[in-house]
Amino acid sequence: MEIHFILYKPAVSGNIGASARALKTMGFRHLRLIEPCDHLGDEALMMAHGSHDLLRSARLFGSFSEATSDLDLLVATTARERTAKHDYHTVRDLPGILQQKGSTLEKVGVLFGTEESGLPNDLILRSDLAMTIPMAAGYPSLNLAQSVMVTAYELSFMNTLFKPGQTISKSGEGFGELKRQTLQLLQNAGIIEGTPLYHRIMERMALVGNTDIPLFLSVISRLNEKQE
Repeated sequence: MEIHFILYKPAVSGNIGASARALKTMGFRHLRLIEPCDHLGDEALMMAHGSHDLLRSARLFGSFSEATSDLDLLVATTARERTAKHDYHTVRDLPGILQQKGSTLEKVGVLFGTEESGLPNDLILRSDLAMTIPMAAGYPSLNLAQSVMVTAYELSFMNTLFKPGQTISKSGEGFGELKRQTLQLLQNAGIIEGTPLYHRIMERMALVGNTDIPLFLSVISRLNEKQE
């Protein structure tokens, strides 16, 4: 399982550098940047002390869709619960959710919003899960780099459970395949993206554990046979 940290339109180069340092400190090596400011500027390099390699290897993307198209599971982070999702999980819930899926996940993305306003509701809606970091007070809130650090710390033990490059145990039985087939099934049933029912189904599907994935795939296969 690979965990990719994704920064959406970061506007402060120092935050990008500090995020790179946090990730390397916690044993992560995948950083993606969507429409970033100068991520190799002096401030970024200064804040990424000891982590210039991770900063320079960060992948750059021009849009949300490009940055997330190859991921099996995408987790959006937000400072507060919004109307975009029914369920919001804490950062401490996330390791357990990922562990339940085990080797059925190859690539997981954790998405962070802008320093000024966080993530737009539509991007939270398009993510599989939404996550918050509990705080004792609503203000002052954590800044971008601090949020990355807290999340990376909570997920750091995952590096000891899943080796880099480990792939799904059985071809065609990963969570990504379940999501793909569920999307197709909903489309065939006339349940389209943008409707509350569509997003609620996909939101709950994101919590399915590895022991149930083959079961759901089998049910979908039977349903598809009935439609033919």
